[in-house]
Amino acid sequence: MSDCTVIIQDGSLYLSSDVCKRFFDDLHSVVLLRRGEDLCILPVRHAAAGGYLLKLRNMAGDRVVHAPDFFRESDFPAHVRTEFSAEWSDMHGALIIPRAFYM
Repeated sequence: MSDCTVIIQDGSLYLSSDVCKRFFDDLHSVVLLRRGEDLCILPVRHAAAGGYLLKLRNMAGDRVVHAPDFFRESDFPAHVRTEFSAEWSDMHGALIIPRAFYM
């Protein structure tokens, strides 16, 4: 598993360009899935599959996933900036934030 840092704030998930290059290179969207206390960020390989857009945030290549509906429905505290350690899971094919919903 590979470790990295992601930020959740105001219903958005912030990913650095390094994280995107390592795990979501050349992709335009992801699926967010809550599994118990964990947040799973799954790559979407086909645009028809849907998901949340990985929007370009700045010229450095950082990206943001704007998903206030997902975080609201998952009872994630609004207006809280939280930095999480995430790890890639080959078994799940996803970037996992353990205990993201344990707040």
